[in-house]
Amino acid sequence: MHLRSRTELAVLLSLACLCGCSHSQTRHHRSMPTAAPVPVTTAKESTVQSHVVISGVIAPFQNVAITSSLSEPVDAVNVLQGDHVKAGQVLAVLDTADLQAELMQAEGTVASDTQLAASDDEKVTEARYNAHLNISTANDSVPIARATLQQALKTLQNDQLNLTRDRELVAHGYLPQQTLDQQQTTVTNDQAAARSAQASLTTAQTSSSVNGTNASGLQASTIADAAASARAAHAAIEVAQGQVAQYQAQIAKATITSPVDGVVVNRNLNPGEYPGSRTIFTIQKLDRVYADLNASSADTFAIPTGAKAVLSVSGAGRIYQSTVNAVLGQVTPGSTDFTVQAIVENPDNRLQAGLPVSATIYLPKVTGIAIPTTAFLDDSHTSIMTVEDDGEGNVTHQTTVRERTSDGTSSIVTGISAGTKVISNGQLGLTDGQSIGN
Repeated sequence: MHLRSRTELAVLLSLACLCGCSHSQTRHHRSMPTAAPVPVTTAKESTVQSHVVISGVIAPFQNVAITSSLSEPVDAVNVLQGDHVKAGQVLAVLDTADLQAELMQAEGTVASDTQLAASDDEKVTEARYNAHLNISTANDSVPIARATLQQALKTLQNDQLNLTRDRELVAHGYLPQQTLDQQQTTVTNDQAAARSAQASLTTAQTSSSVNGTNASGLQASTIADAAASARAAHAAIEVAQGQVAQYQAQIAKATITSPVDGVVVNRNLNPGEYPGSRTIFTIQKLDRVYADLNASSADTFAIPTGAKAVLSVSGAGRIYQSTVNAVLGQVTPGSTDFTVQAIVENPDNRLQAGLPVSATIYLPKVTGIAIPTTAFLDDSHTSIMTVEDDGEGNVTHQTTVRERTSDGTSSIVTGISAGTKVISNGQLGLTDGQSIGN
């Protein structure tokens, strides 16, 4: 009985020990902390469009400073600062009484010079007619004079033969002396006629030579002189017409108009004043404006001309769609500040020059291998943790990549291929070669 009791006691103690051990193991298993799961994603091909946000100010599309070169007093000023004006609208009018008087005098000079030129033109026509007549007459008189001389010489020759015959007849007593004397007188007259005909031929030849042709000689010179006088008269007309045009232009400038649609932002002229050399009006064209945005050197490489830009004004409650018009060089020589310029349609003229704006500029889309932007291990965005199965479980590997672009959520990288497993959170403190289980 005693032995049985001892045996039963031993069994009971063994069972109690087993139960205690089992309970202790259960408590130990439940008290072990459960490891947080490691977030893993698979790299895949995707398209990402990143953007940059930069700020700047509104500048007018055109800023027109108007001056006047006239020394005339102001008759009227038709606009005030802040007025909206249209291209061609009259802003002010200057007094032109003295210019009108000078214009009338110049127009009178044109009229008188025109009459003088008409008279000189008639003289040219007359000179050409007379030249033609004189040249023709002189040329025609030469053959006539030559023919007259030949006839006179022939007559003289015949009468000289008769004189010789009459002398012989008188010597033989066949003719009276009186007949011989008469024949001698005839020969003497013939000789005088021949000399006169010779002189006439010489005169005709000289006249023909002197008169010349339409291209040279006395008549050509007369025509040239008349033509020169006519040209001078016409030149005087052109000078006088130039004076008229000058006064007309000055009178036209006395009416000062706006060259563009815009807003008068500066009026510096009052009735009775002389414009002088100062700017009398400044007109800003604001139906479209520039957004001059401050950019870094990196922005100048990233932002292309034509990129979409969305502009906003703090507290205005509206946005403006635009595009990048230009990426400009240094704002100040030697600085690293650049300007990205966008053109903004502003039909209601709410965007005023100098107004600060913020712009979101969307860069070109990039297609490639995409991973979460949170996967990078540091700010340089050059290292990530990838996961590989070594046969016993998943092991981390630090991998070098190059980020091409990012929209803040996804990044396009090079250095890995599609299907690569990537740890989504690069800030977990994992190390290269660390096992993260299956």
